[in-house]
Amino acid sequence: MTALTKDDYDRYQRQLIIPEVGEAGQEKLKQARVLVTGAGGLGSPVLMYLAAAGVGTLGIVDFDKVSVGNLQRQVLYTTGDIGRVKAEAAAERISLLNPLIKVLQYPVRLTAENATELMTGYDIVVDCSDNFATRYLLSDASHTAGIPMVYGAVYQFMGQASVFNYKGGPSYRDLFPEEMHLSSDNKTNSPGVIGVLPGIIGAVQACEVIKIITGPGDILSGRLLQIDALSLRAEFISL
Repeated sequence: MTALTKDDYDRYQRQLIIPEVGEAGQEKLKQARVLVTGAGGLGSPVLMYLAAAGVGTLGIVDFDKVSVGNLQRQVLYTTGDIGRVKAEAAAERISLLNPLIKVLQYPVRLTAENATELMTGYDIVVDCSDNFATRYLLSDASHTAGIPMVYGAVYQFMGQASVFNYKGGPSYRDLFPEEMHLSSDNKTNSPGVIGVLPGIIGAVQACEVIKIITGPGDILSGRLLQIDALSLRAEFISL
């Protein structure tokens, strides 16, 4: 285990006193390495909460640049970040949030050629992408790498979350067996989404990552959580 410092005890005190976390759990968080693919609407809360929780190493994959239209839901950024590469701006912001952790930035597009290399050395990959092709690629690559993929997706008022490739559990292809190619994959025809929804789903994703690392609770493997923000109804679908 990686020993906790005085700074760790001071910063994570409210987390350390939770019996299911404690010193052992915080040490696991400090040792953990998590790769977040996509630093947009979902990636913003995921990165902020994982950084705040003390995940020792966070990797950020995103080649895109911040635009004014992102600010409606991508709360990691400010107006002054418009035009900056997201991986760079996100790394800077979460380093300010928690200087005790290590942040690595990968300002590249995830491809079949680099996916395996990007995941090397990481314990968990978090899918914060916005298209089907990337999700299939992440699921296949994380399955090959032997690490879980924490999935999230949002559309208008509907959100989903699950955990794939966890201890022999289902993969993303078990949810969507056939590859789906929708016009929403085209950035010029992006679907609408209410700004708070990525925050809700991203928080669920971050919670699942923390549970996987520290050990307590039931993991969303083999189940799909679906949230309808219009009616505030949630349901679990067995996979």
